[in-house]
Amino acid sequence: MARSALLNVMVQAALKAGRSLARDFGEVQNLQVSLKGPGDYVSQADRKAESIVKTELLRARPTYGFLGEESIETPGSDGAHRWIVDPLDGTTNFLHGIPHFAVSIALERNGEIVAGVIYNPASDELYTAERGGGAFLNDRRLRVAGRKAMSDAVIGTGVPHLGRGHHGNFLVELRHVMGECAGIRRMGAAALDLAYVAAGRIDGFWEKPLEAWDMAAGIVLIREAGGFVADTTGGADMFGTRSIAAGNEHILKGVLELVQRPVPAA
Repeated sequence: MARSALLNVMVQAALKAGRSLARDFGEVQNLQVSLKGPGDYVSQADRKAESIVKTELLRARPTYGFLGEESIETPGSDGAHRWIVDPLDGTTNFLHGIPHFAVSIALERNGEIVAGVIYNPASDELYTAERGGGAFLNDRRLRVAGRKAMSDAVIGTGVPHLGRGHHGNFLVELRHVMGECAGIRRMGAAALDLAYVAAGRIDGFWEKPLEAWDMAAGIVLIREAGGFVADTTGGADMFGTRSIAAGNEHILKGVLELVQRPVPAA
C-alpha cells in the first residue's frame, strides 16, 4: 500500500509511542503485585507517549494545531489543520495488564477527518486510513462486515462506570440492543472498537459519552472501509454530541433505531 508523506509521519509517531508503551506495559504487569499499584506509573506512561507523538507530529508539521487527551489544546498558525491524539486509549486495560490498548492519531483538515492511525503495540496491529485511499490493517485492505440483520450482528459498546455517563439511560439502551442482536462486546478501548468495525470483526458500535480523541481516527477508518458513522441522534455532530454509532448501512440504521427507542411505560 502507498502512503502519503503525512500518513507516514503519523505511522512513525504511533509506532514510536507504541514502543514506549510496550516497554511500560511490561513494567505495569510486574507492578500488579505491589500494594501501591501501578496507577501513577500508568499516568507517566500516558504522558510520555503523548509527548513522543506531539514531538514527532509537530516536528514534521509545526504549523498544525494539536488536541491531545493529556495536554491543553494548542491552536495551529495555519488554522486549517489539527492533530487529534489519544496517546493511550484503553488506560484501564493497560492498568490491569490487559493487552488491549492503542495509540490513536487523526488529522483534521477544515473540520473534516482526513487521515487516521490506530496502533495496538501489544498485538502489533496497525490500522491506517486516508480519505479516498482506503483503510488497512498492516498491509491488508479492510472492509466492514456485510451482515444486514441485527439478529446476526455482534455489536460493540462502552459501559459507563463509576463517575462516568448516565447508568440508567445506558441500561435502557443496552436492553433494547441486546434483545435484538447476536451478541454484545465491551472491550474497553473505543478506538480499537471502531477499528474492529472497519475490519469487520464486529458489525456495529455505539457509545456515549466519548471525546474527539476517542473517535477521530476510527471515523475515517470506518468510512474508508465502506462503513458509516453518525452521532446517536442520527446526525453528523459526533464531537459536539460526544457520541457515535457505526456499522454498515443496515446495521447502523438498526443500532440507531434501538438506542433511540423510547423507554417502555411502567
